[in-house]
This record gives sequence, structure tokens and C-alpha cells, in this order.
Amino acid sequence: MTVLVRDLRPDDPADVEAVVRVRRAALPFMISTAEGILFDLSVANPAQRYRLLLAETADGEVIGTAQVGIAYESPEPGRSFVNPYVDPARRGLGAGGALLRTAEAYLAAEGATEAFAWVLDEPAHRAFAERHGYRRGRSAHFLRLDLTAGTLPPVPEPPAGVELRPASAFAADPRPLFAVDAEATADEPSDVGAELTDYEDWLRHTWNNPVLDRDLTMVALVDGEPAAFSAVRTDGAGRYGSAMTGTVRAHRGRGLAKLAKAASLHRARAAGCTEAFTGNDSGNGPMLAINRWFGYEICATETRYAKKLGG
Repeated sequence: MTVLVRDLRPDDPADVEAVVRVRRAALPFMISTAEGILFDLSVANPAQRYRLLLAETADGEVIGTAQVGIAYESPEPGRSFVNPYVDPARRGLGAGGALLRTAEAYLAAEGATEAFAWVLDEPAHRAFAERHGYRRGRSAHFLRLDLTAGTLPPVPEPPAGVELRPASAFAADPRPLFAVDAEATADEPSDVGAELTDYEDWLRHTWNNPVLDRDLTMVALVDGEPAAFSAVRTDGAGRYGSAMTGTVRAHRGRGLAKLAKAASLHRARAAGCTEAFTGNDSGNGPMLAINRWFGYEICATETRYAKKLGG
């Protein structure tokens, strides 16, 4: 069967809904909405050279999609990303390979020297990546928590001098949250790495993202200054996804991230969320321990693969 690869048509609702459908089928652990997809496309930093590719059959059925771009926040130049997803019911038709070939050629032409891709840690997915020249790297887990089970631990008592506030309380001036996010992101385990140095860019892509739930995102303050946070994305359909949880270096080891996440999960359940998802690097023992304490269970594992481009 012939598979064609093209760019998303952002003004075509059917295209956007097809991307949501494929992503939810391929990775049900991720928060995906039509509004979020259009937002990512519309505010992408020019340095990212972002493209959203679609793979479709000759009769116009979208069966795969891929996010492609330059990792412009990485301190190491030349790094890029390609994340192809194929509808599980339509695998074996060549969509994954077609998306990958198109993406790699584009990234190489844009000056990328290495591409990174997340791959589900299953035999068929690993074989596909290795067959296309990708080498295995670090792994990470997806975890799920049933918020309807009634087993969520209570919110710990905040230590003296610590208070909790939703991110929405910082709507007038979110810069203090940027500072905490930047420090936590710099220490996040990753093959690619990221440095958040541009506040205006962070405002556009993170703070103003429509899937960021500011009321459920919780911040722990120490003596009035943000010290830890648990950022949340929701899809309006009862699904809650942890986007990032972190603590500034000076206050690590005090349980502040756990406190912020506990408060967030309780608020989410009260708001009608029914299931929560999160992801942890497999080597991030502290966060895995926190999530197990909440009752999260590993539901899938993915591995970061990399390939040299050009030459």
C-alpha cells in the first residue's frame, strides 16, 4: 500500500483530529488535545524548525504522525528530535519508515547532526528503531494512577514556613515560577538536556500553553518564595498528566515536591479527574519512590534512541 507523507494542514479540523486520534491510540499515556496541537504549531520558536508530519494512505486515511524539530534549548548544537507515532491498527503499511525518512532528510538539511527518538520498549518497536540505524539510550517509565479508587494518600502537613498555592495565583507575574522551572529542568536526567534561559520563550510555550492547568499546578513556597512545583496538563476529559515536578537545589530533600504533587492530585480528584499519568526516567529513584507512594503503577516503558545524521 502506498503511504504519502505531508505536513499538517492547521486550518483543516480533520487533520488535527486525526493527529489526536493517532497519538491517543499509539500513546494513551500522553495528554493530547486539538487545541494543544495547534498551539504547539503556532508558537514554535523559529530556531526549532518545527514540523508536524502526517502519513496517509492513497485514499486519504491518516495512519501516522511525527513531531520533528531542532532541540534548540540543548546546550549541545546539532541535536534534534523525531517522534513518529503510527495507529496500532494500521502498522505494517510502511508509515513509520516513511515518516522517519522524511524527518531525517529534513533535519539533516537544517543542520542537525544527531536525531533522538522515544521508542516504546517492546520488541517490535525496538527492532524498528535498530533496523533504521538508531542506538539504544536511557529509558523512562509511564505510570498510571486511578483517581477513582479512593486510595490517594492525604496531603502531608506543610513544614513550618511552607505554604501551597496554585500556579494561577502567579498570573500577574509568573517569572518566579520560570526561575524554579529553569533550575529543575537543568538537573533533569536526559540524553539531550535543556537550558531555560529565555523568559519570553517560556511564557509563549509553557505558561500560555492551553493544556497547562494553572489551577491544578501547585507551587510550594518557602518563606514566600517558590521552591518546588508540580506542573499539570489536562485534556478536559478526566485525564491528568504531570508535566514536570521539581525543587530548587537549596530546598531538595525536604519533601516539597511530594507535598506539591499531593495537593495537586487531591485538587484534580475534586475537580473530576479520573486518571492520572506521569513519566519518570528509570534512573530517577526519588521521583519513582514518590509516585509509588501515591499509588502510581508502571504501565509502559520507553527508551530514547539516537542516530547520527549526515555523512
